[in-house]
Amino acid sequence: MRTILITGPGGSGRTTVAAATALAAARDGIRTLVLSADRTDTLGAALGATTGPAPTRVAPNLTAWRPDATAGFRDDLSAFQERAANVLDLLGASRLDAEEVTPLPGAEELTLLRALRDAALAEAHDLLVVDLPPTSQALALLALPEELRRYLRRLLPPERQAARALRPVLGRLAGVPMPSEWLYETAARWDTELGAVEAVLADRDTVVRLVAEPGPAGADAVRSAGLALALRGLRPDALVANRVLPEASGGWLSGLVAQQRKVLEEWQESYGIRPVSHLGRDPRGTDDLAALAVPGGLDVNDTTSTVEWPVVDRLADDGVLVWHIPLPGAIRDDLDLIRRGDELVVAAGQFRRIVPLPSALRRCTVDGAALREGELRIRFVPDPDLWPERP
Repeated sequence: MRTILITGPGGSGRTTVAAATALAAARDGIRTLVLSADRTDTLGAALGATTGPAPTRVAPNLTAWRPDATAGFRDDLSAFQERAANVLDLLGASRLDAEEVTPLPGAEELTLLRALRDAALAEAHDLLVVDLPPTSQALALLALPEELRRYLRRLLPPERQAARALRPVLGRLAGVPMPSEWLYETAARWDTELGAVEAVLADRDTVVRLVAEPGPAGADAVRSAGLALALRGLRPDALVANRVLPEASGGWLSGLVAQQRKVLEEWQESYGIRPVSHLGRDPRGTDDLAALAVPGGLDVNDTTSTVEWPVVDRLADDGVLVWHIPLPGAIRDDLDLIRRGDELVVAAGQFRRIVPLPSALRRCTVDGAALREGELRIRFVPDPDLWPERP
């Protein structure tokens, strides 16, 4: 199954483009599911149909789904209270009733990730189109599975889980209670679920598609999104330039046309541009969506959004290994690197990622780094205490 993750700055029309993309694929005979996590039914407004917590068939070959974050959060909290019943009773805690539970910030994002995983595992469709939140939230969403799994492994490392029979003995020796088995079981379940989501996001059949209106604000948003995606090891398969005005526009619109033309020319140097014309009105219903003529589901994403970070062996020539990390749009003064054990903290402006070092580099020390032609190149020198001698 192909998956298209669609995002863009707020007000760029990303939900409309997501709906139009899904409709175009469905009309080509592709079994398509379009997924959104908006609390308000903006997806349904674009499709001219009501969407909700149950998948709904809105057109031939097209199903729409807007999962309910409140219900999901309520179910998770109820399950947690059941598992932690003994601890809660010991503390004298008062249980929360389902009726008084409201979702915390971030519940929509977690619900969307779970729905994304469930849809991918179900294999009931050929194409999954996901209407992600605005770019800044979407980038945090894409990073969430990897970061949460890292937190779980640090807080509850599975390899340090003591055998169940030894827990009482170890507890008495340590003088403190040992973590309960259910805590490790819960962490393991969460790790498995997050791993499934991470696998979908990292799959070669999953692509990210940006939507932006050509203009100064759109150019800034695309530049920022491109760098943030690169730091996640991703790149857009296409950039949908939305609401493009006709060249023949005259009067006061001629200035906007010239501004759009300039931005489009800049974008064409780095992205595969798919212009979508302005209809002169807000698109509503399937007829308007079809008139947008957006790229279909499978006609442009024949390549992957995943970008490799190769390690180049230059030991014979220069005595170093070089890790190449593509970071288009990065500024040298905004870059920061920190080595922490077997991990590397890479910061580019406001964006940051903690990545595990490839196995060969864990036996090396950092010897410097340089930013050249939009690529960060980090040099590593073998540690003689850890690196086997070559014959």
